[in-house]
This record gives sequence, C-alpha cells and structure tokens, in this order.
Amino acid sequence: MAARPRRRNPWRFAMEVHDDPSYTIGIGTEPDNRRQVMIKLIWIAIWFAYMAAPVEDVLGDHHTLAGDVLGGCGLAVFVAGYLTLVFRHTSRPLERARVLGALAALVSLAVVLSLTLGGAWLVLFVYVCVAAGAVLPTKLSRITIPLVTGVLAGLGAMTPGAPEYLAALVVPALLGGFAMVGVRQMAMTTRALREARATVAHLAANEERLRLARDLHDLLGHSLSLITLKSELAGRMLPDRPDQAARQVADIERVSRQALVDVREAVSGFRRPTLEAELAGARTALAAAGIAADLARAATDHPDLPPDEEGALAWALREAVTNVVRHSAAQRCEITLAEEGDELCLTVGDDGRGPRGGPPGNGLTGLSERLQLADGRLETGPGPRGGFRLRAFVPLSRSLAPERPTLSS
Repeated sequence: MAARPRRRNPWRFAMEVHDDPSYTIGIGTEPDNRRQVMIKLIWIAIWFAYMAAPVEDVLGDHHTLAGDVLGGCGLAVFVAGYLTLVFRHTSRPLERARVLGALAALVSLAVVLSLTLGGAWLVLFVYVCVAAGAVLPTKLSRITIPLVTGVLAGLGAMTPGAPEYLAALVVPALLGGFAMVGVRQMAMTTRALREARATVAHLAANEERLRLARDLHDLLGHSLSLITLKSELAGRMLPDRPDQAARQVADIERVSRQALVDVREAVSGFRRPTLEAELAGARTALAAAGIAADLARAATDHPDLPPDEEGALAWALREAVTNVVRHSAAQRCEITLAEEGDELCLTVGDDGRGPRGGPPGNGLTGLSERLQLADGRLETGPGPRGGFRLRAFVPLSRSLAPERPTLSS
C-alpha cells in the first residue's frame, strides 16, 4: 500500500514563507522570481474586493449582451492598466509621460463606464486614487487624489441610482489614495536605504583593500629588501667564506619565515608591530646594508604611548629604514625617539642623497594616512646636515586625558 502523503502544517509553512527570502519581497524592491511575483500580486489583489459591484453588474441581467461584453472588456483593460501602474512604478522615480498617460486613460475609462453602465462602476475611481497615490510624487498626488474624488462625487450626483454607492466610496477613495502616498514614500525611502547600505559596504571593502595594500607594501618592502641584501652578501662570500655565507642564508630563511607570518597577520587584520621589534629589525637591516646605525637615543620605554600610536610609529620606522637601505646610498643613519610637548617624535635621518623631486611614493603616502588614523602627522625633507630626514609625531596618552578640576581655596 502506498504511503499516504503527509499534510503540510500551515503554521510551519507560514513561518517558512516569513523566513525564506525567496517567498517574500520587501517594500521598495522588485520581484526577482515567479514566487515573489505571485506574492506581490496576492497583496495587490486584496484591494479587488471593491470590484464586486461592477463584476456583479456585468454578470447580472442589468444590460444587453453588447453592454455586458463591452463592460467586461473595459473592466479587464482597467484592471490591467491599474496592475501595471502599481506593480511597476510604486518604488521608481516618476516617468512623467508614461505614468500620467496611463492615469489619464484610467480616469477616462472610469468616466465612460460609469456614465454608460451606472453607479456600480463609480468604484473604479477608488482604484484611480490608489494608483495616483502609489505612483505620483507627494506634491502631485495631493492635488490629483482630491481632484479624482471630486470627479467621483460629481458623476455620482449626475448618475441615477448612484447615491447609494457614493457615500461608501468618497471616504475610501481619499483614505486609500493618501495611504498609498505613505506607502510610496516608505518604498522610496527603503530603496534609498538599500542603495546607501550597498554604498557603505563598497566603501568599507575599499578601505579594507587600502589597509591590506599598505600593510603588504610596508611588510614585503622591508623584508624583501633585507633578503636581497643578504643574498648579495652570501653570493660574494661563497667562494672564500662558506661559513659566513651559510649564516647569511640562515638569516634569509629566518627573514622569509617571519615575512610569511607577518603577511598572514596582515591579511587577518591582527598585525600591530612594536617599536622594540622594529628597532631590532632596523639594526639588522642597516648592518646588512653596511650602514652605521646610531640608536643611542631610541629608547622604547614610553608608558604614555598608547598601542595604536606605537603601532603607527613602528610602521613609520620600518618604512623609513627600508627607504634608507634601498634609496639613500648613505653611510650613517640616526634614529631617535624624543618627547616634544604632549607628542612623541620618531626621527630617522641619514647622510645620503637627500630627498628626490616629485610627489611622494606609495610608501610615504600610506604612512601619512596611517599616522592620521592615530591623530599623528608626518614631516619629511632634507636633514640639517644634508641627506634625508623623516619625522613622525603621535600624541601621548596624557594629552588625551581630560583635565582634572582644581579646588580653589
């Protein structure tokens, strides 16, 4: 015996419809699939309860066969035009020629059907008011809805047997029209919010790409420069000093592994270098390049230096030393850390070629942006005794602390 199909729980189905985006469609969005089209049609069809009077008039024995056929065709054309307007133009900017032309056609059709077939057809003006509120801007709909309602009242006064319908149609026409004005405003606002949210997400993605580009530039530029220098040293030592060349190769392996770790940390967003680690790396890089390093005034113990500001200075130190090694052709490099008022200043100076002409490179541009995020600033230019000097400033924590009120005696 075949298994009896299990009946679907209507409550569970309702919850699935609520939770599944393929079943639902939000305000201000256009349907993406057939199911969403049907859901939107069902919600629009709720308004068709008022169509009972003209439908009964067509199906009853109130007119000749020709009148019933023409009335049915006119009703079908009216419903198609109404659905097209409400379905396609509720959350869109006004397409003046198309929308105003369609509304004019609906008004004309409602007037002709009401005058020829009787007061039961006055209900079409309620749908004209609803369509006007759904597709017209607020200022224009405030004029159109009362105007269409006035036409409804005027035709009702002239049409025999219409007063029994008129009292029940004027208020729904006004309320339905102005209710749809609010629905249109909510749909347009929701559409604008969705576009704004997409823009914010795009900007956030671009900011993350810039962060990753800055980190990778600073990390790989320093590490690859050091690997290049040590590879050249190892190549020169190989014929006569294999032991020293082996030590350089071991250093290359260590730097490569550390670079891989740094890149993984940068990609995951957890990379925050420290001044102590970067000073050690600077000493190694300068020594490998044959540049004398003066670090006597580079004390890293600053209790008032916040972690984010320390990370910004550490990036500045890494970028500055990388530029000295790669571009300066210097013999000596001096690194100092000194307090200047409520700021800590990192100074990296050399006795090399000095600043080049033209705009700053990507490294200095990214470094300036990184310091600005830490409320700091960057100064670059020639040193007092020639060469190139980079100065990076960040605020100390005591400059950010609120002043305590003093008690007057």
